Amino acid sequence: MEAVFFDMDGLLVDSEKVWLEIETGVMARLGAEWTPEHQVHLVGGSMERTVDYMLAVSGSSVTPEDLREWMIDGMVARLVDGVEMMPGAAELLDAVREEGIPVALVTSSLREIADAVLKAVGRDRFDAIVTADDVTRTKPDPEPYLTAAALLDVEPVRCVVLEDSPNGVAAATAAGCAVVAVPSLLPIDPAPGRLVVSSLTEVTVPTLSALIH
Repeated sequence: MEAVFFDMDGLLVDSEKVWLEIETGVMARLGAEWTPEHQVHLVGGSMERTVDYMLAVSGSSVTPEDLREWMIDGMVARLVDGVEMMPGAAELLDAVREEGIPVALVTSSLREIADAVLKAVGRDRFDAIVTADDVTRTKPDPEPYLTAAALLDVEPVRCVVLEDSPNGVAAATAAGCAVVAVPSLLPIDPAPGRLVVSSLTEVTVPTLSALIH
């Protein structure tokens, strides 16, 4: 195993509830309702997709640029107070690093939001960071994971990705990586080269290594 790639929202940190809080507030500002069912449509997606969907649901005439700014400002302000890591995430991250295995954070979130999370989690825990600002195409396209592999100078087929969304799993699989999926808001089925678990507390470094043949 040459490297391990961690997704951020819903996998490394418990931020999906923060997204729901900010999305709900922004939609209220637009005079529209927002539910957890709406949020499910956006799991693992980009800010552009989120903005387009929110405008479609609300029917608002607010510009995409303004809505995008509201979302970013809201998320960054909320994350200043910190964010909880998902169960087992800190322990697994530290265990991988103790083995000397390079680690990258690969997220569809914008750099401003990732930076806010990393202030709480620790930027120095990662050897590379890939955000939506660093790629042309976000997940489910493989570009984010291929970019991370290039930054670390490793072969994607020798890497393991940790993901919580179908979009993220699709991106990792298309890049040729093995995957450990911890489904959050949407189900993910087991498949060749993919281990599905209910929590990162079930995952160890040997578990990850076993996925590389």
